[in-house]
Amino acid sequence: MAAPQYPRPQAGVGPEGRDEDRRKRRGNGRRTIRNPVVTDRRESQRSIVPTKPGNRTRRDPGEGRERQTTESLEGNMADASKSGSVFTRQQRIAELAKQSPQMGFTSLNHHLNFAWFCMAYQQTRKDGAPGVDGQTGDDYQSNLVENLQSLLDRAKTGAYRAPPVRRVRIPKGTGKETRPLGIPTLEDKILQRAVVMALEPIYEQDFCDCSYGYRPGRSAHQALTALWKQAMDLGGCWLVEVDIRKFFDTLDHAHLRALLRRRVRDGVLLRLIDKWLKAGVLEEGELTYPEAGTPQGGVISPLLANVYLHYVLDVWFEQEVKPRLKGRAFLVRYADDFVMGFACEGDARRVLDVLPKRFGKYGLTIHPDKTRLVPFVRPSSRSLASGSGDAPPPGSFDFLGVTHFWSRSKKGFWVVKQKTARSRFQRAVKTIAAWCRKNRHLPIAAQFQALWRKLRGHYQYYGGIIGNGRSLWCFRERVQEIWRKWLSRRSGKARLSWVQMNALLKRCVLPAPPAVSAAVRSQPVA
Repeated sequence: MAAPQYPRPQAGVGPEGRDEDRRKRRGNGRRTIRNPVVTDRRESQRSIVPTKPGNRTRRDPGEGRERQTTESLEGNMADASKSGSVFTRQQRIAELAKQSPQMGFTSLNHHLNFAWFCMAYQQTRKDGAPGVDGQTGDDYQSNLVENLQSLLDRAKTGAYRAPPVRRVRIPKGTGKETRPLGIPTLEDKILQRAVVMALEPIYEQDFCDCSYGYRPGRSAHQALTALWKQAMDLGGCWLVEVDIRKFFDTLDHAHLRALLRRRVRDGVLLRLIDKWLKAGVLEEGELTYPEAGTPQGGVISPLLANVYLHYVLDVWFEQEVKPRLKGRAFLVRYADDFVMGFACEGDARRVLDVLPKRFGKYGLTIHPDKTRLVPFVRPSSRSLASGSGDAPPPGSFDFLGVTHFWSRSKKGFWVVKQKTARSRFQRAVKTIAAWCRKNRHLPIAAQFQALWRKLRGHYQYYGGIIGNGRSLWCFRERVQEIWRKWLSRRSGKARLSWVQMNALLKRCVLPAPPAVSAAVRSQPVA
């Protein structure tokens, strides 16, 4: 049998040839490095169409330079596709913010060039509800380059006028109470995203580790894990559960401006933020101009809320409260929802007394009925058996839709367990029932696909909690019962027995709850 013939390496292809080619291209061993700032200034003067992640570089015939493509990079802004120039600028801003924690940035708007706005457009959701102008993503994309260039020019020159925010009411989940939701225009969302991309690298260096809401690389699962670990480390604690009354509606504009100026003193960005704060609210045809608050639903609102509570709560708790305590304490905050745990009851009561004064200084109000002190202490087997003892009975509390309580582990030890909060469970069941009732006349296959997605969405959040399997299986059974109920009411003769329903469920198998181990406690279910 003849030996296989392999192709011979061509000249300049082997290691020696490649090294020789590199030396020829380099010349005298020097390589010219372009200034990224100068390059980006020139890029802002020509039309750049945003490319999809992973596209190859294209040669610009006019200037003879390669455009940097959008690629997935890691760092402070994790899990986001960014062009090289934009990412380099953000990294530089983050480095300066980390090196000088007290420095105020006076010049940031020069980073906002056309490539920056293209990236902001890519990161903006286009399929959302339109704002007051009724413009959709397809309408804006039909003339994308001119629209983005016009938006950039108006933002830089000060000619941009913030349009009113369209406000709608959505159920809050607690009785008949509703939550106001603001819907900005698509162009407003793009500009807000561009400003967030400039401010986020600064404040990500300042924010404390106790903050988890609306931050890159952080999630509600991580907040729940941090709360569980710190409560277990203390062996139980006195927990202060706090509710800020209408935080997004009562956020004081004057205090927010003063807090922003500690780190950001760029006139262009501050004027844009001020225009968004003063923009009117259109609700049911009536235009109003609120003197406080920032609309929930705006792209920049979560960042402004985090900046506000960073100085009002996080820094105050770490620098002023903790040094004055007798025992250990911790804080876990997700946006405007937070809890504080204390090893000593006296420390918890003193902080609970001073908390309304601290928040009142910045125009915020603590809800008196929803704010309470919970004796979340480890149960004593002897006191529970006898019904007496100095230790109070173990309490429970809800945080981020999850109930925390003490219970026995499989080995007999007292541990903190988590399960779906009753209010969230009932709200999810009502939502499924309303959907099945409204869509009971759809084909069985369409109903099955929709319910499959809804169950997976429920598992996506509550399936990432260890020990929550019973609640998830109960929810799945309730969905099957509700589905059978409304399939039986499609007509007067559409009665569906459980024998028929079980046969249907064998063909249309609804997803089962996932099994989550301790190693993936902080990771959401895929």
